[in-house]
Amino acid sequence: MKKFEIPEKYKSSIIARIKGARKAEDPRKKNFEPTELDFGPVRFYIARHFGFCYGVENAIEIAYKTIDENPGKRIFLLSEMIHNPGVNEDLLSRGVQFLMDTEGNHIIEWGELTNDDVVIIPAFGTTLEIEVKLNELGIDPYKYNTTCPFVEKVWNRASSLGESEHTIIIHGKHYHEETRATFSHSKEYAASVIVRDIEETKLLGKIILGEFPKEDFYKVFAGKHSDGFDVGKDLQKVGVVNQTTMLASETQEIADEVRRIMVAKYGEENIKEHFADTRDTLCYATNDNQNATYGLLQKEADLAIVVGGYNSSNTSHLVELLEEKFATYFISSADKIISENEISHFDIHTKSETTTHNFLPATDKATIVLTSGASCPDSVVDEVLNKLLSYFESVKRMEEVFQLFE
Repeated sequence: MKKFEIPEKYKSSIIARIKGARKAEDPRKKNFEPTELDFGPVRFYIARHFGFCYGVENAIEIAYKTIDENPGKRIFLLSEMIHNPGVNEDLLSRGVQFLMDTEGNHIIEWGELTNDDVVIIPAFGTTLEIEVKLNELGIDPYKYNTTCPFVEKVWNRASSLGESEHTIIIHGKHYHEETRATFSHSKEYAASVIVRDIEETKLLGKIILGEFPKEDFYKVFAGKHSDGFDVGKDLQKVGVVNQTTMLASETQEIADEVRRIMVAKYGEENIKEHFADTRDTLCYATNDNQNATYGLLQKEADLAIVVGGYNSSNTSHLVELLEEKFATYFISSADKIISENEISHFDIHTKSETTTHNFLPATDKATIVLTSGASCPDSVVDEVLNKLLSYFESVKRMEEVFQLFE
């Protein structure tokens, strides 16, 4: 796999050593057992896979090269390049400006741009409408394009479905930048509709089977379907793609439910004419990180720490999985660990930050699960690990622990 040039500040000493050792012993990624680091009074189970993925490193390399190669020019990002506050803040500190927020609301209007400005497309990709607008302004939308190749793979899958006259069902969050971009591309190829979860999929199924009036479709999926969507003819032949950072198990459940619905309407013998088995369109990193999280769930621990941006979809899904078993704290940086008695963390259900006291167990030996999202620098995980270690007395030296590990 390609090696990317990313700033030194995002690299780590501890995590890089762990990842290097694991890759050497398991180059084909068949072992999803976590790494155990035993420091004496505290033990860590560190996920087999986490942190910067191919698409994120690609985006970071392009963004920083763009800054270096365009001195004196105004440089804009359509919106957050990736969902990591530290990375985005560093880009802002280097003079980059955001044109929009993550929901697509303008911070800077199109009319303020000139054809001499540089615009970077974020890793999530962008809509065809925005590409057209940039071209109209004389700005090449492809010159500084950091769109993840795995997002583009979904667009290609949608194109194939359109060519075979399938309607495209997109599993994703309709407000997310990536899903907005995928929807924009897919509706050029075919009738398209976005479903958020299995509940919305079941509602769609009732409409397909005639158990709900067709008119309900336009209420339930308002703002989530392509223009001119015809319930009578556009739900006879379908295929499923997804936002690349969704839960794999949820996407599979949705695809299975859609297939069941089509079998119920058209019969198993005719299913190939009405349902495209597209498989899973998640990216490799999402799959690896989620499988590694299932590996963590096989262990016993006192708590779990997940590090990443609070608006990161892939990170929130790791939290969702881990909190089924552990007291789980979702933090954006080591600074959120205020003291050994206090941690400020994000609640994915209320969408707000909260504070928990006495989060570390009062035991002779604490066990902590540790992982991060695909847009989180390993250096931040290093900082979290070191800060947690600072609250325990008589911990083993890092080199001593690594000797046992390696």
